[in-house]
Amino acid sequence: MNSTVTSSLPLLNPLLNAGNSLVLLLRSYWSAYYSWMDNDFLATGFLFLVIHELVYFGKSAPWVVLDHIPFFRRYKIQDTKIPSNSEQLECLKDVLIAHAFVEALPIFAFQPICKIFAIDYTADTFPALKPFLLQVTAFFFMEDTWHYWFHRALHYGPLYKYIHKQHHKYAAPFGLTAEYAHPVEVAVTGLGTVGSPLLWAYCFGNVHLITVICWVVLRLFQAVDSHSGYDFPWSLRHFLPIWAGADHHDDHHKYFVGNYASSFRHWDFLLGTETPATARRHTILKSSQNVKKTK
Repeated sequence: MNSTVTSSLPLLNPLLNAGNSLVLLLRSYWSAYYSWMDNDFLATGFLFLVIHELVYFGKSAPWVVLDHIPFFRRYKIQDTKIPSNSEQLECLKDVLIAHAFVEALPIFAFQPICKIFAIDYTADTFPALKPFLLQVTAFFFMEDTWHYWFHRALHYGPLYKYIHKQHHKYAAPFGLTAEYAHPVEVAVTGLGTVGSPLLWAYCFGNVHLITVICWVVLRLFQAVDSHSGYDFPWSLRHFLPIWAGADHHDDHHKYFVGNYASSFRHWDFLLGTETPATARRHTILKSSQNVKKTK
């Protein structure tokens, strides 16, 4: 066994060396960027803002294209509800306004918060792979828990009428609608994304800004994908049963209630808030309780 492992290590060396070279290159660019900006507050704020905008709109753009190609209708969950160009443009305008006047300020406020919670952003302390993966995985589960309870609360009484109803304008969601929401909802939902690494840093320490950035990018990917309206055979939920996926959140928009979690299925399953339509598609969830539709 030992000889087999030893003989296989040379095959891994090129990959390990490439990974190390990539990290060293990233560290050099990271250091050069902060030195060039010569202002940690502005450097961190601009970095977060640019990454957020590029990832959000870059990830949303392919779904706009797919909505205009009939071939992909076979993968469209609500295949009779294709967003029009005017709907896409209206949503784009509202999201851009929200990004400029709701999200930009807290994004630029993140660098002082990093200091308070001792989140490191120096180039010499990039995280190792193991703590990086552990933390990002933990952030997914932490945010999912926050999102489930906050989202479920938004479906009661005036909270739905005056706040969450805006997000339900589109019964068949599309990529751009991921952050189409009332400013209060945008702020509190964002708190779950940013608050997860902050809570981890407060409890355990040893969180690097590069980990937070990677986590935010992955969270944006998840949010846009879950609102895409498409379920492909290669979608993650077909290989990871606990993963929610687009079909899970699409049913939430279609029935206006149930399926409150963001990334995973376990909270909705355990607490009986899966929509009946979702439960019927997943054998392990058939025991979920029926959820009454709330107007």
